[in-house]
Amino acid sequence: MEHTWRWFGPADPIRLDEIRQTGATGIVTALHEEPNDRAWSVAAIAERKALIEAAGLRWSVVESVPVPEAVKQGRPERDGLIDTYCQTLRNLAACGIDTVCYNFMPVLDWTRTDLAWRLPEGGLALRFDQTAFAAFDLYLLARPDATAEYSEAEQAAARAYLDGLDAAGRDALVDTLIAGLPGAEEHYTLAQFRQALAAYDGIDAARLRENLRYFLAAVVPVAEAEGIRLAIHPDDPPRPLLGLPRVVSTPGDAQWLLDAVPSPANGLTLCTGSYGVRADIDLAAMARRFGPKIHFAHLRSTKREASDPRSFHEAAHLDGDVDMVAVIQALVDEERRREREGGPRLPLRPDHGHHILDDQQRSTAPGYPLYGRLKGLAELRGVERAVRRLS
Repeated sequence: MEHTWRWFGPADPIRLDEIRQTGATGIVTALHEEPNDRAWSVAAIAERKALIEAAGLRWSVVESVPVPEAVKQGRPERDGLIDTYCQTLRNLAACGIDTVCYNFMPVLDWTRTDLAWRLPEGGLALRFDQTAFAAFDLYLLARPDATAEYSEAEQAAARAYLDGLDAAGRDALVDTLIAGLPGAEEHYTLAQFRQALAAYDGIDAARLRENLRYFLAAVVPVAEAEGIRLAIHPDDPPRPLLGLPRVVSTPGDAQWLLDAVPSPANGLTLCTGSYGVRADIDLAAMARRFGPKIHFAHLRSTKREASDPRSFHEAAHLDGDVDMVAVIQALVDEERRREREGGPRLPLRPDHGHHILDDQQRSTAPGYPLYGRLKGLAELRGVERAVRRLS
């Protein structure tokens, strides 16, 4: 498998020459500075690609080409935006880049309530605390009809949690949830966030799924013609939030997507951390079931918490609730099939590492430290090497 590393472009404090020393050979990145309604130019793509290659690396995966909210909502202007999206795909193909990760989550990308949760051994991890999230939803955002989604006991626990926060703590919770995460294209105030949520009034899971099908019907034929593999990222966490539907949360959702527009170009990002939040998903079985359609893999592990299984934190890559050895065995089996049949290599990257050692003195994006991901990549590479030797 191809070992890759997410890099946020020239402004990323982790340099390309440092990434090369981690053992990664591929870069996962995007033109984050480009607005969502503008096609990426061949010149801009080629310039970024040349920068990566000058460091002895390869631009392996685009993560991501964002899908505009108007497309997810099915607004009249979506056709023009989809045309722009398709032009970006053509321009990427013209530069020899053939794998694009994207998601279809309304409003928010991955969601956490704490970006620096202290682990017993001293590292810092990302965490989603259901009670903290409820406190935000019910009392800070004050979302209409939110009380219908929480029991009286949950509402009381959320109120007690909020009462225990000072003004700085409340501001930090709001900022963590809506001010913008690494790779996110939108940054909101509370008022703007309420407006963004209101734009989805009347859009249920069935309608969002139909809007996804409409998008795929337009972009997948272009991707196939251009030799690009599209790899949808699952919802994170994989369930509805804030009254918003989410439709890429289960193996059933993945199968629906593949069946909606059958094509070699229409595939999946296997994010073991996102899908692994659900206790009802067997990640190794999912990797075996969808192997040929997995175009990209995010390997990380999450740990559901005993107090509330909806709460979780990012575990070390080989710990938590994900049987990473079994997942890697399934991916190695798929990689061997591709080797026999002349298919493309499977790119994987370590995701959401802990901030350890000097990471805590570096100003890096939450979940994207140097040493924490270096540790994760080393562990994943070691497991892969052992699996290949022993099977």
